[in-house]
Amino acid sequence: MNSEAALSTPDTRDRRRGLVAASIGNGLEWFDWNAYAIFAVYFSTQFFPKGGDGLTATLSTLAVFAVGFFFRPLGGMLLAAFTDRHGRRAGLTLSVLLMAGGSLVIAVSPTYEQVGVLAPALLLLGRIAQGLSTGGEFAAASTYLAELAPPGRRGLYSSFIYVSNVLGTLAATLLATLLVSIMGKQGLVDGGWRIPFFIGALLGIYGLYLRRTLEETEAYLSGGRDRKVTRPTLEVLRRYPLAALKVVGFTAGATIAYYTFAVYLPTYVKSAHKVGETAALWASTAAQLIMIVALPLFGALSDRIGRRPLLIGFAAGYVLLVVPLFSVLNSSAWSLFLSMTAGLLLFALYGAVAPTAMAELFPTEVRTAGIGLPYALTVAIFGGTAPLVVEQLGAVGSAHLYPWYIAVLCLVSLVVFVTSRETKDVVLERAVAEDRS
Repeated sequence: MNSEAALSTPDTRDRRRGLVAASIGNGLEWFDWNAYAIFAVYFSTQFFPKGGDGLTATLSTLAVFAVGFFFRPLGGMLLAAFTDRHGRRAGLTLSVLLMAGGSLVIAVSPTYEQVGVLAPALLLLGRIAQGLSTGGEFAAASTYLAELAPPGRRGLYSSFIYVSNVLGTLAATLLATLLVSIMGKQGLVDGGWRIPFFIGALLGIYGLYLRRTLEETEAYLSGGRDRKVTRPTLEVLRRYPLAALKVVGFTAGATIAYYTFAVYLPTYVKSAHKVGETAALWASTAAQLIMIVALPLFGALSDRIGRRPLLIGFAAGYVLLVVPLFSVLNSSAWSLFLSMTAGLLLFALYGAVAPTAMAELFPTEVRTAGIGLPYALTVAIFGGTAPLVVEQLGAVGSAHLYPWYIAVLCLVSLVVFVTSRETKDVVLERAVAEDRS
């Protein structure tokens, strides 16, 4: 018994260390990704001609932000294929290297006044690197944690994908609040905006160290390396097209729900209902902290009852409740807190289990590629265009239709969840699984 315990202890320690390393790296990725959007208002005139009231510079900076979304599908394809060919550790390391490198490029870039058009070119280069990284990160981290988890714990491990995602986003938001209070808005415009990108680059070095020292997963070592797949994404489309379409269906409703309730809703109530900026910040922070607590609880629950009940609960909840959740919003920060909390708790049913549920759809040799491109493409189409849809509907006096749009996409996801089989007992270590298409 003692010898068995001695053998099992390092394995448990390695698993936990891998969980922490993957989660910290994922959190750093999302800190860097969201820092651009949060601080764009302060550095826009540094990279583009000011022109009038600065609106042109702001729009140009947001256009570069959109380019990052465009490159996410490419990253989802290229980095996922790299991860299936060269290992989970290699894919995760490359992902954090691209993100930290992109942040460093932005942090040290000269201004438009100093070098002219080279300044926006460097900004674009940094954002492209970040877009590629973000596109591949979800698939690589989802695959790694699903394969790393001990038996009966895949849902729990999977939940830390979104735990770290939200923590990274919150860190970027709170850093902006702190810097504004210390330096003032003009101080950020004059150079303080570089601070978060330097922080992101430095933290990326730490993330790089963590990921380079990860243990490779047993599933990849025992199966994926033996079966050579030179073009994993094409193999997915050829052999597992239905599973790839399921990833699209899994993601369509969830990405619009997440971008709406975790990102857009505070901005919406500030403009539509005149909720104060500080009140909206703390209401949204509290709601996201509640979701962080719920995620591992739901993940552990899915290891007992399966993935389907939670996924169905998420989609059905949004179909029924998203319109009422918008209708309760008013000038009170409490209405934002209640609406966001309800929406994010419903999303947590999805966020806790979706990464591992998608990983369970594919065999080892194409697992990351199976998630990568379908997921990143769907996020770009539906998540990346969410602000545009809101603005267009508002422009024609039909803003009230936006929650119905969310409901329709979640209805599509609900159909996919109801018609999919339970996967929590799938054995990931099998190198070649049955055809799941």
